[in-house]
Amino acid sequence: MPRRTRLASLVAALLLTGGCAGSPTSNPSARPQPAPASPAGSAAAGSAGAGAAPAGDAIDASTMSGIDVVFLSTMVGHSERTLQIVRLASGRLRDDALRTLAAAIEATEADELAAMRGWLPTTGPGASAAAHHHEGHGDDAALDRLRTAPDPDVDRVLREVLADHQRSAADLARAQVDVGRNERIRDLARRIEQSRTAEVELLSGTP
Repeated sequence: MPRRTRLASLVAALLLTGGCAGSPTSNPSARPQPAPASPAGSAAAGSAGAGAAPAGDAIDASTMSGIDVVFLSTMVGHSERTLQIVRLASGRLRDDALRTLAAAIEATEADELAAMRGWLPTTGPGASAAAHHHEGHGDDAALDRLRTAPDPDVDRVLREVLADHQRSAADLARAQVDVGRNERIRDLARRIEQSRTAEVELLSGTP
């Protein structure tokens, strides 16, 4: 499949995944829109965003295992860092296709983040784990690379930094599918594993 066609397909899948994750962002009108890279990419992103599902409901904490809670809290921190990464670089990117991909990732993970925050327990045995969002993930050096990258190098540095970051999310989600208890959380983990793996392939230039 041509690279641009794969990008359009992934943008559509990403936005649909975000819409199905659960609660949307608190201000849907503030949701970032992908910058147009091509008519095909723009059309795919637009139709996907229009088909996003409405808000989902909370998950009963009694149906979660400790592993489910740790996964959610870790993914919250991971997605928070993803948003930092893409927002730090978005205004400096030169490649239209990369801008479109970054905007789709931002929109998707903002939706997933809202859903996961809504699912985390605020009382009970898992609340302390839920409060620990694993901020940082050891990516401070990666953020510094982006901040200090000369303008001609920003696209390359973002591809490298984001590919490494999303690869770790795919690994975490893959493990959760095997050991998680709550089926809705496991389903989210499946979709995260699939979308992040596809993103890494595009960012790394894997055929």
